[in-house]
Amino acid sequence: HTQAASGIAGVMKMVMALHHGVLPRTLHVTEPSPHIDWNSGAVELLTDERPWPEADRPRRAAVSSFGISGTNAHVILEQHLPEDAPTEDTALEDAPTEDAAPEGKPRAAEPAIGGGFIPWPVSARTPNALQAQAARLREFVVRRPGVASGVVARALVETRASLEQRGVVVAGEVGGFLAGLSALAEGRPGVVSGSVLKGADRPVFVFPGQGSQWAGMAVELYEASPVFAARLEECAQALSEFVDWSLLDVLRGVDGAPGFERVDVVQPALWAVMVSLAGLWRSVGVEPAAVVG
Repeated sequence: HTQAASGIAGVMKMVMALHHGVLPRTLHVTEPSPHIDWNSGAVELLTDERPWPEADRPRRAAVSSFGISGTNAHVILEQHLPEDAPTEDTALEDAPTEDAAPEGKPRAAEPAIGGGFIPWPVSARTPNALQAQAARLREFVVRRPGVASGVVARALVETRASLEQRGVVVAGEVGGFLAGLSALAEGRPGVVSGSVLKGADRPVFVFPGQGSQWAGMAVELYEASPVFAARLEECAQALSEFVDWSLLDVLRGVDGAPGFERVDVVQPALWAVMVSLAGLWRSVGVEPAAVVG
């Protein structure tokens, strides 16, 4: 199970379907559910790949990713319709910059991005240099009113080095970019900016959510690692004041113990296992730069 990334495969698949104009078949369908009346309404299973019907509007699709607790992450995607724009990225050839890309890094050569919001990332070595860089970029855009915002964005991403001080302006049209660059150049709030942490070369501990559990989870490690076992027992003791079940019995699947289908069981059980894993890693010298989840 890809845990927190489990929904991205469906998004990637649908992006490619929109791009190629193809409705992909529904995978792993051997027998349609008898609980659905397939003869009424407009919903049907795609048992074969077919062309996406042409219409007078962009193609649109929805992707859902369901969690075991009932959470639904729902994304609506729309076909990208490219605008007429330069196909060679020469937009920033003469733009003043502190953060030129390392030698040998390829330049972009793709059309500008179409409608929607686009990020313009800017970076420099110091906060003052970042403000100066934003001011130079703003002046450059003022001198080149016809430059495509997508071309600028791609050039900033692909032909500029990422230095310690960074900012990003997100907008949908040139006026928004100019306003954001002015704010960044003047140090005003409302623009995302900050410093990259130095020395953050240690790992990051990720605490996954529901969906990563399985029957017998952590039992083998509990029996093999004294450090893991000690931390898990500490968690079990702390939980015992608030629940009427045993954490260790739940993990072992003891008769009469509640199962992982209960939200009030699976969430503290996962948390306890993750805390104990973190303790095990730290016992062998692995210290995280951050903890997320």
